[in-house]
Amino acid sequence: MREPYIPYGQYWSTPFARWQGAFAHLHPLQFGARVAREELARRGVDVRTIDYGVLGTTVPSASSFFGLPWLTGMMGAMHLGGPTVNQACATSARILQMACQQVADGSSELAFAISADKCSSGPHLYYPAADGPGGTGAHEDWVLDNFSDDPLGHHAMVDTAENVATKYRISTAEQHDVTLLRHSQYQAACADGHSFHKRYITLPFPVPDAKLRKTLRTLEGDEGIHPTTAEGLAALKPVRKEGTVTHGAQTHPADGSAAILVTSRERARELARDPRVEIRVRGFGLARTELAFMPQAPVAAARAALARAGLAIGEIDCVKSHNPFAVNDIVFARETGRDVARMNNFGCSLVWGHPQGPTGLRALIELIEELAMRGGGTGLFHGCAAGDSAMAVVIEVRA
Repeated sequence: MREPYIPYGQYWSTPFARWQGAFAHLHPLQFGARVAREELARRGVDVRTIDYGVLGTTVPSASSFFGLPWLTGMMGAMHLGGPTVNQACATSARILQMACQQVADGSSELAFAISADKCSSGPHLYYPAADGPGGTGAHEDWVLDNFSDDPLGHHAMVDTAENVATKYRISTAEQHDVTLLRHSQYQAACADGHSFHKRYITLPFPVPDAKLRKTLRTLEGDEGIHPTTAEGLAALKPVRKEGTVTHGAQTHPADGSAAILVTSRERARELARDPRVEIRVRGFGLARTELAFMPQAPVAAARAALARAGLAIGEIDCVKSHNPFAVNDIVFARETGRDVARMNNFGCSLVWGHPQGPTGLRALIELIEELAMRGGGTGLFHGCAAGDSAMAVVIEVRA
């Protein structure tokens, strides 16, 4: 078995656009394939040298039945096969783990993990039922109905945050304090003409038309992020009557894609933007918590990943989280002793949005860049997922 490495700079993300925004007219897999083809060419990577692919996508789109082989075919990599994965918000961590496993056991020399999703204009599905009255079946709005109804407990995502807020006695004011902190951290990434974002996002970003033939407009950065102030947050009422979670203290659905390459240490040096920077993947963790308490699940997942890496939380230099609710970060800080202010430098999904599959991959890429900027160190990514589950990843950067 060999250790998997990520070649420094061989990853990317699109900006994230709030749903029904700049990317709403684009097919997520066609758009993701086009971006991947252009970004690989920009980095001088021949698609013929990639020998394994895995796609993470969580919102069905037209012809997505064909999954990874269709996407790689559109990239010009007709030889490249692999699975398509949906693990809700933990999809990114899962596809990275699968790519790492292929490299570790020698099945792949250069693996490609990509996630592409679009919450905008989500599909409206009809399920025929021959035994229904008059043959009438059932239907669902894939995005909205699943956000609002967990089929096990028949509760909404926001209810899981309220349950955890009640358990840990987390007030609205504490959630808003964290929200303001996260927005200020994001502003650091936007400084100097988005200098941090430009480390992994092509900016200005050209938005193509639906046929991917011409550019309709350009984005200077993420789209749809509202200015956030203490006064503005204080004016918001909780979503649930007598609850604590407001719309300001939770993320928003979005659209986008992200991708990453995984290979051996030797190949990573050859492909790296700077061969002095090494990125080693140290361990993964999976956990599931009690029904309807999703935001606390990342604590156990992080502990599992740290145990596999042989590290303690105190040895971690940088932490990034997928935090659909501010509650997530507060609980993690309380349970692990990590200062809530020493997490999510340069931004997080609470601010830049949640296109489902790609969310964690962008956070991981930002974690790599933050560690590289500080001259190396160890990093932890963790994030919850539908079904009261979570995944976590530990990486080490040497620079």
